Amino acid sequence: MPATPLSALAHLTGRLDQTTKRLELAGFIAAFLKSLNADEIAPAVRLIVGQVFAEWDGRALNMSWQAVSETIDSLIDATPAAHEAVYARAVDGGQAVELLLESARQVPIEEPPLTLLEVYHTFEQIAASAGSGSRARKTGLLRGLLLRATPAEAKVIVKNVFGEMRHGAGEGIVLEGIARAAGVPMPVAMRANQIWGDLGEVAAVALTEGERALRAADIKLFRPLKPMLAATAEHMAEAFARHSGHLALEFKLDGARVQVHKNGQEVRIYSRQLQDVTGSLPDVVDMIRRGVSAETAVLDGEAVAVDEQGHPLPFQDLMRRFRRLRDITAMVTEVPLQLYVFDVLYLDGQALIDEPYQVRWQALERAVAAPGGPLPSGFGLARRTLPAGEEEGQAFAEEAHAAGHEGVMAKELSSRYTPGVRGKGWLKLKHVFSLDLAIVAAEWGYGRRHGWLSNYHLAARDAETGEFHVVGKTFKGLTDVEFEAMTSRLLALETGRRGGVVTVLPQVVVEVLAGEVQKSPSYRSGLALRFARILRIREDKSASEADTLDTVRQVYENQFRYKGRRP
Repeated sequence: MPATPLSALAHLTGRLDQTTKRLELAGFIAAFLKSLNADEIAPAVRLIVGQVFAEWDGRALNMSWQAVSETIDSLIDATPAAHEAVYARAVDGGQAVELLLESARQVPIEEPPLTLLEVYHTFEQIAASAGSGSRARKTGLLRGLLLRATPAEAKVIVKNVFGEMRHGAGEGIVLEGIARAAGVPMPVAMRANQIWGDLGEVAAVALTEGERALRAADIKLFRPLKPMLAATAEHMAEAFARHSGHLALEFKLDGARVQVHKNGQEVRIYSRQLQDVTGSLPDVVDMIRRGVSAETAVLDGEAVAVDEQGHPLPFQDLMRRFRRLRDITAMVTEVPLQLYVFDVLYLDGQALIDEPYQVRWQALERAVAAPGGPLPSGFGLARRTLPAGEEEGQAFAEEAHAAGHEGVMAKELSSRYTPGVRGKGWLKLKHVFSLDLAIVAAEWGYGRRHGWLSNYHLAARDAETGEFHVVGKTFKGLTDVEFEAMTSRLLALETGRRGGVVTVLPQVVVEVLAGEVQKSPSYRSGLALRFARILRIREDKSASEADTLDTVRQVYENQFRYKGRRP
């Protein structure tokens, strides 16, 4: 068959934009996939979802909006006012590019028309560009595409550059389309995707090799799986009720999620985002080599930064270790880590994700055993208990809090490990605090929240000057109805606009839940909330009754009753 033009993909994404019906979305995708050549299937699926490379793939395009914007500006003739008008109308950057090219393009579209594979291979070239002059090479490659792209095709290209397709067809719907196109059961396609972590590979195998090949999907060492995610429970009674009392509790450690792959002495460590962070964590690699008796293993765990007494340090101290590429030896001493593992996905040639949690824990106990003696310092199993009742469970949660951790995880004993899925088998119960803060600005939303002010800038009051200082942002906590009502309310309080940010009079007070206060160079207050979400709108409070900066500072200091602090 002839090569598929990019226009076919642009036409598909346009159809996806026009409906929210799940069956229609999956049907459009299935029909498109069946029209492709075999070598086009995987790239096409990745471009549909706006993820050029699988999450575990280390490659990235690394192009800034400024570089893209400058490239577009070289093709158009538009005034600053015209730019501002387009950005006000556009749902996202991709649509803004489409509108600008439709209304102000000065450079004619070049021939020949783009093909789907040509665009994908150009993205691979962009990702491979590194070192001196790489920015110019990347921009040149992108400009080469945009010179031959129609406005609709340019929209698809730019949306993929930033990984934000926003057309309503998420991973689950694309999987439905793949299953329908290949005639395979949806659960089989889902499981293969959980293991491989690449919709493109799932689609290619499903359509060219069929159901048997998908069923044979197995864990591959040094290809990380997406971590299993937890739903939220508000209190211990809820956790016991949802798991019918058949649960284990573990400390919810205040650290960074890691996935460890071991094959003999070869060890690789991956972050929650599936990035290889092995080079930054030589001490953790050593722990695994000395503390895991299994020849091959894939372990799930948490790395925690600690002070000299072993108390957990704030999360931002831990991130200094994960982002460090130089002077690693000094940083190992400055910010020591502990590693606690709480699950095993693969052990000595056998995948375990389909086994019950209790069986996996028993396998983990066998795996985490130093061959020649005690476990290395700072390494071991997560603290765990099998509570007889809610009272015992609550006492364990208080023990976790006193040890400086976030809370506890409640895990159903019979639950499978579901990579990338926020299932009911795991529940998190976190220690949180609340603050009453004023909204002083908000950002226009994207996708489903287009047309609403949805990312709120939250501020505390300076008791001496009466000024409000931002201590965080959040778009979490409100319903669609509340977002719409809040938009009207804030626009009536508008004092100015800059880009997509609307500043407002500080008259709306909201109660905000958060898990931690950390230092921040980004805000004039010097502080930032972590995991903030709105609990309710405080109609009973005026801005003068909002919490003060001193209160936020006190919350920050109180954390160190349980946490460690770097000098």
